[in-house]
Amino acid sequence: MKKNKRLFLIFVAGLISLFLGSLLASKKIPEIQVTTIAGESIKLYESKNKFTIINFWATDCPGCIKEMPYLSETYKQFKNQGLEIIAVSMSYDPPNQVLNFSERNKIPFPIVLDVDGHIAKSFENIRITPTSILIDKDGKVLDKVIGEIDFKQLNNLLKKHLLH
Repeated sequence: MKKNKRLFLIFVAGLISLFLGSLLASKKIPEIQVTTIAGESIKLYESKNKFTIINFWATDCPGCIKEMPYLSETYKQFKNQGLEIIAVSMSYDPPNQVLNFSERNKIPFPIVLDVDGHIAKSFENIRITPTSILIDKDGKVLDKVIGEIDFKQLNNLLKKHLLH
């Protein structure tokens, strides 16, 4: 009886250490092939990019609308140093509104329609907009920003990852 109890405790301890180890390990971005509204087939993460921002947004989200010009400026400033930004519109956002918004605002980076919600589900079921996933050159998630991005902090982070 004592032997079984000891084996059970060892087994439970092993499970706990595996669980804690997986929590502490850096999450890697899921490799998802998507099609942009321009019809281009891309991956959400590509190793050629030194830094990637995946921005989940919606055309009816005030915070998203407010931060989109800043994302555009950030993209223009850092794209030649290896920055990629991919905007993923939420499944409830009508595709024609996304297309109109992107044309009207001259969004310079790829926009993807998440029509069935698959992409948001792949990132721990994102439901709040804006939500941005910050990814380093190795495909590791550095941060998940729920709400508007602090662009001063982002610029400092980009300078650290892109200019050194």
